Amino acid sequence: MNLATLIMAAGKGKRMKNPDKSKVMFELKGKPLIQYVIELSLKIHSDRIIPIVGHQKQSVMDFLSEKFSGEISKINFAHQDEQLGTGHAVMQAYGLLKDFKGNVLILSGDVPLLRYETVEKFLAFHFENNFQASLLSAIFDDPYGYGRIIRDAEGNFMDIREEKDSSDEEKKIKEINSGIYIIDNTLLFEAIKTLKTDNAQGEYYLTDVFRYFREKGIRIGAVPVDNNIEICGINTVEQLGELEKLNF
Repeated sequence: MNLATLIMAAGKGKRMKNPDKSKVMFELKGKPLIQYVIELSLKIHSDRIIPIVGHQKQSVMDFLSEKFSGEISKINFAHQDEQLGTGHAVMQAYGLLKDFKGNVLILSGDVPLLRYETVEKFLAFHFENNFQASLLSAIFDDPYGYGRIIRDAEGNFMDIREEKDSSDEEKKIKEINSGIYIIDNTLLFEAIKTLKTDNAQGEYYLTDVFRYFREKGIRIGAVPVDNNIEICGINTVEQLGELEKLNF
């Protein structure tokens, strides 16, 4: 199994109230958020690890290059200097993956509590069912702000609808997108090239690749995580404080 891991780590994190610091460099239990994600990527034996850096990127690159000096041959940085959406972020990794034959796991640098066991289970779900693209979902009582998972009457994955683009009926759906995906590399960049910005945010949504896959008849899997806390991202100082209180 050839596996590359992309890590979204370019965001400004405006609500963290410190414009001079990358969001993924804020610490949880004494460790920068990005460190948790790199450690996980190494534990699952990623062949390539690609943090996509942007805001305050030098501090992120310097930290990772020093902290993981023994594994630095596996780590290559992609650069997103303009913030044009998650799809645009992945576009920046094309040069590092254009020759890669395998699957790409996409993680978020501000989601530190995702467990090794959960990722192994997710990978098994993807490969054992012969899916070409899969996503990790979650069931939230209050799904406000998250993209909703749209399924057909038989429970098959149909689409991801972002909050701002959802109808009132779709907003009642409690299954949400975690932003964690595994996708065949060739298909990923084939789909990335088709992305447009005709949405409420005027951005390149990575989630739109799943619509492309559906139209092409590509098999897609979606499976809920067992413990929602694992996929919680950190967007505010308050959220960071809440996770700091947890024992893990």
